[in-house]
Amino acid sequence: MRDEGRSAELVRSKDPSALSPPPSALRASHAGGAGMLVIGWLIIIGIVFWVFHSWSERQANPNRALVSMPTGEVVLQRNRAGQYIADGEINGRPVTFLLDTGATQVALSTQLARELDLKRGPVVTLQTAAGPARGYMVRLDSVRLAGIEMRGVGALVSDGLAPEMVLLGMNFLKRLEMTQRGDQLILKPPGQSQ
Repeated sequence: MRDEGRSAELVRSKDPSALSPPPSALRASHAGGAGMLVIGWLIIIGIVFWVFHSWSERQANPNRALVSMPTGEVVLQRNRAGQYIADGEINGRPVTFLLDTGATQVALSTQLARELDLKRGPVVTLQTAAGPARGYMVRLDSVRLAGIEMRGVGALVSDGLAPEMVLLGMNFLKRLEMTQRGDQLILKPPGQSQ
């Protein structure tokens, strides 16, 4: 009964501090709320970054999931920079190709050549847009772009190339029938009927 009387006194009291929690409890409550606010904003920023990054990658390489048509054709979409970039494989390892009709041969970085454990061939001098460069010849067991695969493809290895990009040059492309329609490039192996 005595506790009920005290509660009634507190309710009737005109002193606002009688009903409010102690200051230390308020500080803890505000700190927890601020922490949750920071965590909430970090999650929102992370989601926005992930969405933008995914969109940006799709714009740079719209050909990530290539499939061959029943006719053997491979249809590539041009990216927003006007290039044809597509995922493929060299010796079974996933790579990203940049189709380059100005390159006489398939060209890859020294780093990728090491990862593929390619045997060095003769040293050559390369004529690049940036001037002469040194590299060496290698032989690739297989080069695959969707359903199009070629074996025993010669390639150049050079330090000046980006490790994440392989130039798919004319020694691969000249064996294909290429047709450009708008923003699409249609590649067809020789001897395939329409």
